[in-house]
Amino acid sequence: MSLTSALNTAQAIFRNTGEQTSVISTNIANDGNANYVRRSPVVTNTIYGASTVNTERAQQMALLRQLNSATSASSAQDTLLNGLTTLSNALGGNDYELSPSTYLAELQTSLEAFAASPGEYTLAATVVTDAQDVANSLNNAAATVQKLRVDADAEINTQVKELNRLLAEFQIVNDAVVKATAIGADPSDALDTRDTLLKDISEIIGVDASTRANGDMVLYTSEGTTLFETVPRAVTFTRTLAYDATVTGNSIYVDGIAIQAGEGGNTTADGTLGALLQLRDDIAPTFQTQLDEVARGLIEAFAETDPLGVAPDMPGLFTWSGGTALTSGVLEPGLAGTITVSTAVIASSGGDPLLLRDGGINGAAYVWNTGNASGYTTLLARYSDALDADRAFDASADLKTSMSVMTFASGSIGWLEELRSNATTASDNKIALYERSFQSYSSETGVNLDEELSLLLDVEQSYKASAKLVSTIDEMLQAVLAMAG
Repeated sequence: MSLTSALNTAQAIFRNTGEQTSVISTNIANDGNANYVRRSPVVTNTIYGASTVNTERAQQMALLRQLNSATSASSAQDTLLNGLTTLSNALGGNDYELSPSTYLAELQTSLEAFAASPGEYTLAATVVTDAQDVANSLNNAAATVQKLRVDADAEINTQVKELNRLLAEFQIVNDAVVKATAIGADPSDALDTRDTLLKDISEIIGVDASTRANGDMVLYTSEGTTLFETVPRAVTFTRTLAYDATVTGNSIYVDGIAIQAGEGGNTTADGTLGALLQLRDDIAPTFQTQLDEVARGLIEAFAETDPLGVAPDMPGLFTWSGGTALTSGVLEPGLAGTITVSTAVIASSGGDPLLLRDGGINGAAYVWNTGNASGYTTLLARYSDALDADRAFDASADLKTSMSVMTFASGSIGWLEELRSNATTASDNKIALYERSFQSYSSETGVNLDEELSLLLDVEQSYKASAKLVSTIDEMLQAVLAMAG
C-alpha cells in the first residue's frame, strides 16, 4: 500500500466515523422518544472501491400496522366505556340509588303502607313524595342521556376537525418523503413525522396504510374508503346543537361515504368516531326508549278511570306534557323527560294527597270513594296490582316486550350494566393488546442506550486506529524527507 492510498484510507475512516458518530449521537439524544425510529450507520463500498456511510432506518411496517390497529381498537373501546360509565353514574353508580328502579321500589312500599292504613294523611303524602322522586329520577336520567348525545356530537365535530388537520399535515410530510426518496436524500425525519401522524389518525379512525413507489403512502379507512391518496379526501360532518328523543344526529362522511357506528359492548368500532356514533345513535337512544317506556308504564298503572265507564281514561298520579291517556304498548318518545306528578295531589301546590285513595284527580267524574270512607282501599289495591301486572312494551327498547313495569325498570339497569361489564372486559383486553404491540414495536425501532454507547465505543476505536495510521504515515514521510536531505 502506497503512502497516498494509506492517507486516503485514513481520510475515509475519519469521514465515516464522523458520520457514524453523528447518527449514533442523534439516536442517543432521542432515547425515550416514542416517535423516533432508530437509525443505523452502515459502511458500504461503492462500485469504485470507495467506502461510504448509508443511514438505514429500523422501520417495521408490519409492527406499525399492528400498533395502529391496536391504537384504534383501544381508543374506541375507551370512548365507549366512558360513555357507559356516564350513564351508570346517572343512576347512582354501583348501588343505583338514583335509578328509577330504586325509587319505584320505594314508591311501591309506601303505597302498600298507605293501603294498609288508608285513613292516614301522612302516608298518602309519603306516596306522593315518593312518586315525585320517581318522576325526578326519570327526568334526570333522560336529561343525562340527551346531554351525552350533545357531548358526543360536539366531540365528533372536534375530532373531525382534528382529523382533517392531521390529513393536511400528512400530505405535506408525505410529499417530503416522496421528494427525498426520489432524489436520494435521507427521508428519515419526514418518515418519523409521518408515522407519528399516522398513529394520531388511527386514534380517531381505523386506518389501513399502503406504500407505493418512492415511499408514497395511501390511507384507507378500516371499512375500505379512501382517506388519503396524494391529497386528503374530505371528512365532513354537520353538528346538531340540541338533542331530544325525537332528534337524529347527522352522519360523518369520508369522501362522501358514511362512517359506520360500532356495535356491542366489545365494540366493533375502530377509532373514537365509530364509538361516539355508537353512543349517540344506538346506546343512548335505546336507553332513552327504556326510560320512556318506564314512564309510560307508570302513567298507565296509575291512570284514572270513570267508575261509570263514560268518561275516557286519564293520567292520574303521574301525568306528562301531553296530559292525555297513552296507547298501551306504543312508545311515546321523550316521555321520561316530561313525566310529572299531578299537582292535584301535591299539598304544597294546593292539592290533596287523599285523592289517590278516593279518585277525582281529574274531577268529580273520576271519584270512586263517593262516601269518603277512611278505610276505602279499592283504588290503592288496583294501583299496587298494576305495578306488578305484565304489560306490553315497545320492542325498540331491546328488552322483553311483556313484563311488569317494576321488572322492566330493573331490566333496564341489567341491560346497561351488561354492556358496561362487556365494555370493561374488552377495554382491559384491548389495552393489553396495545401495550404488547407498543412494546414489540419499540423494541424493534426504539433506541437502546446501552447498544448505542457500545457502538460509539467501537467508532471511537476505529477513529483511534485511523489516527494511529495517520501518525505512522507522518513518521514515514518525515523519514523519507530526512533521507532526501
